[in-house]
Amino acid sequence: MDSTQVKQDILRGRTFLGIELGSTRIKAVLVDGSHAPVAQGDFTWENQLKDGVWTYPLEAVHTGLQHAYAALAADVQAKYGQPLTTVGCIGISAMMHGYLAFDGTDRLLVPFRTWRNTMTGPAAAELTEALGFNIPQRWSIAHFYQALLNGEGHLGELAFFTTLAGYVHWRLTGQKVLGVGDASGMFPIDSATGGYDAEMLKTCSRLIAGHGFGRELAELLPAVLPAGADAGVLTAEGARLLDPTGTLQPGVPFCPPEGDAGTGMVATNSVAPRTGNVSAGTSIFAMVVLEKPLSRVYPEIDMVTTPSGEAVAMVHCNNCTSDLNAWVSLLAESAALCGVEVDKGTLFTKLFNASLRGAPDCGGVTPVNYFSGESVTHFDAGLPLLLRRPDADFTLANFMRANIYSAFATLAMGREMLRNEDLAVDPLLGHGGLFKTPGVAQRYLAAAAGAPVTCMETAGEGGPYGMALLAAYRLHRAEGETLADYLKTRVFAGASSTTVTPDAADVAGFASFLREYERALKAERAVV
Repeated sequence: MDSTQVKQDILRGRTFLGIELGSTRIKAVLVDGSHAPVAQGDFTWENQLKDGVWTYPLEAVHTGLQHAYAALAADVQAKYGQPLTTVGCIGISAMMHGYLAFDGTDRLLVPFRTWRNTMTGPAAAELTEALGFNIPQRWSIAHFYQALLNGEGHLGELAFFTTLAGYVHWRLTGQKVLGVGDASGMFPIDSATGGYDAEMLKTCSRLIAGHGFGRELAELLPAVLPAGADAGVLTAEGARLLDPTGTLQPGVPFCPPEGDAGTGMVATNSVAPRTGNVSAGTSIFAMVVLEKPLSRVYPEIDMVTTPSGEAVAMVHCNNCTSDLNAWVSLLAESAALCGVEVDKGTLFTKLFNASLRGAPDCGGVTPVNYFSGESVTHFDAGLPLLLRRPDADFTLANFMRANIYSAFATLAMGREMLRNEDLAVDPLLGHGGLFKTPGVAQRYLAAAAGAPVTCMETAGEGGPYGMALLAAYRLHRAEGETLADYLKTRVFAGASSTTVTPDAADVAGFASFLREYERALKAERAVV
């Protein structure tokens, strides 16, 4: 679409805004009437480890939201000479899971407990056994139940708990709702009804009553909405929070807030049965939309849903790019000592491309990328390690290749657990920051998965782009038009993409690296 048409879309509010609060960046993406990204803005932030809890202060949430939006509005002004006074629809997404607890006056009772925390082992185990359904440590219900087991005083004042996306949506619209995909990381969803599983709610209510908690669990959870549903409008207070300049006007419709897993599925057109995707950022997860239920409960596998409520098997790993990013920052610092200031994005591209010269098995270099605990491999805490054999070929190429391999290692171990399920999956789609350098991480993922991997032109946009598409679906879907159909026929028909098939040498090399990685976890376990 030419710039003149984009200007008209901006003036007439025919654009769609997706904002995603990721682990290291808050990113806003604006798409036009043709579903193409036309402007973006972001804000870098980082979680804090306070008193043993990974958290973000709410002040940082508000500030980051404003900065990301301001950067997007400035991008619109610079490119199209237009102030951003309105958009067609807005959607908020964020990292899934975690625990934001409020009293009846909307006061935060305890610091935000993010998905990264691994402090809820007893609660997760007890709930999994009682429900016959895997409840991972990161899920909101596990955090709530662990607080109950610990006898935390704040529960006496608890009126409501939600996810980060649910919180931001609430502040902008006044609505305590959640998209079904994000809600499925709070509490199990019944795909037949599209809401929380009624029998499991009853079971859980009996459990919590046994610990002296006098309220029904359902009263504490946000309402569940499917993709395309009306989720409120931007209030005057919300408009001031998002855009303190007062340029953005209230009254903009909202779609249901979603989690980053769901927006990743949308961004890669992976919401129909037999589709799968891998999202790679601070954490990494693989999603497969199921044609049939799994044969048994897997403690390492999350059962969540698409934004439309279809059942999804998810392998979620807490650790992906944090250690890699730290090494690249160190190399940038080394260059600065020599008087060379290198753009971080440029450095990533050069280092990723250099990794292609490395040995398929990384030459005996084995990083363990655990900044935090990892449920797939049963670690409650993590510590980054770099191991190498005495005879290792310790080159920059092998070092970089090994660090990218390590980002996929735990995921590959988790996916191996699903091989006996005989899941039918069409080509795997990759998205997220790790795939920004064309043909590198995509190639290594193909080796790790032993399957073709497709990346679209928008692969690096990831979640915020998917959220903007959900906003467009909310406004433009036809009666009875499913999200899968909307994406297939209106968004991705004729979309440009590249597919990489596994290279035999890479497959063998990654398998060798993974054996070394699994051995290295013994050292990891000894020091954490």
